[in-house]
Amino acid sequence: MSEWITAVGFGACVMAFALGLASIIMGFMTAKAGAEGMQEKVEYGFFGVSGLVVCVLMAYAIL
Repeated sequence: MSEWITAVGFGACVMAFALGLASIIMGFMTAKAGAEGMQEKVEYGFFGVSGLVVCVLMAYAIL
């Protein structure tokens, strides 16, 4: 049973890493200018960093 918990934790870790990295990349790719563009960059950056933090926490939980 312990292997199932570790496998689910690893899957969540990989998913959080992929979503976090994709959000950060999408934040740099925005073509909007002005306040709306900055808002979009901040939102994508927040979700990206949050995803990477969840990835680190899941990696710590696996150990």
